[in-house]
Amino acid sequence: MKNNKDLTQRRARLTPEQQQRLKQRLQINSDRMHQKSTILRRHASESALVSYAQHRHWFLWQLDPQSTAYHLSGVLHLLGKLNAEALQVSFQALVARHESLRTVFRANAEGLPEQIIESEGKFELTMISLCDLPAEQRAQRARDEAMRINATPFDLTQGPLLRVALIQIATEEHHLVVVMHHIISDAWSNRIIIDEFAACYRAHIEGESLLLPELPIQYADYAQWQRNWLEAGEKDRQLIYWRNQLGAEHPVLQLPTDYARSSNSSYRAAQHDFTLPDSLATRLQCQAQDRGATLFMMLLAGFQALLHRYTGQGDIRVGVPIANRHRAEIENVVGLFVNTQVLRNTIDSR
Repeated sequence: MKNNKDLTQRRARLTPEQQQRLKQRLQINSDRMHQKSTILRRHASESALVSYAQHRHWFLWQLDPQSTAYHLSGVLHLLGKLNAEALQVSFQALVARHESLRTVFRANAEGLPEQIIESEGKFELTMISLCDLPAEQRAQRARDEAMRINATPFDLTQGPLLRVALIQIATEEHHLVVVMHHIISDAWSNRIIIDEFAACYRAHIEGESLLLPELPIQYADYAQWQRNWLEAGEKDRQLIYWRNQLGAEHPVLQLPTDYARSSNSSYRAAQHDFTLPDSLATRLQCQAQDRGATLFMMLLAGFQALLHRYTGQGDIRVGVPIANRHRAEIENVVGLFVNTQVLRNTIDSR
């Protein structure tokens, strides 16, 4: 008690500037302690609440269970001899290794969504053969089948939330279609799945055993740690920070080329791809390096300047997806970690 009283008196004697510096140092130390806090494995008998990112997707799915807006899909074009058994075994190993790939969701007695991690059951691979069709029809039919598989809604309470289909076009030509709901995966996770699938498949056809490094945690462990961390005060600290950064008003850009906003969201958007000339890309890279910046920062600043030119508004905010994988434990874990970062730039006519 005496030590606490002494500290209080000493702090009271500090000038406002000294108190502010002390507060900043204490905050830095607090942040470091948060970063060093260990993500522990949860006991198998414990209920697994969803992460904040998963909670958003649970809410959106309940609003529109038939929506396919948050389906993650991809198609691999495979040429050459294919070992279907090795493919099946490889995906079975992935499902056993990553709990997210065998997770469904239910509401508990309090109405809060929970992760239900199912046992390592048998993985089901859908096989579709188009070899009986005329050759000129197979490519289009394969695209139609892939679109159908992706457009089939997921039931988050039933699962599985991972679909894999092998479409055979010819003896040595296949399309591998993989579809997941975003609530169990993200773009970074897709890369993990592809890399580990390739390693498992190669090991199986070569008759070798593959020993992937053991995962230190699973996604449900991270979700529990995240909730404990944020609810212990970190959430309030971050909320104060972002309110200070972004303010209370969030102006909508008035683009002269924009369309009237529809009352119904279709989740459909156009896409325009273009490639910068090599000479321009090189000059931009050099400019970024000279200023201690990245090429992404240069391109974002240019985009924000363009929006300023079109709108005449000086407060330009762009939402950018971030991987959100700043901890070593989660680097190789499949799950929904991605978040959207608001990057604000204040621009004047100069």
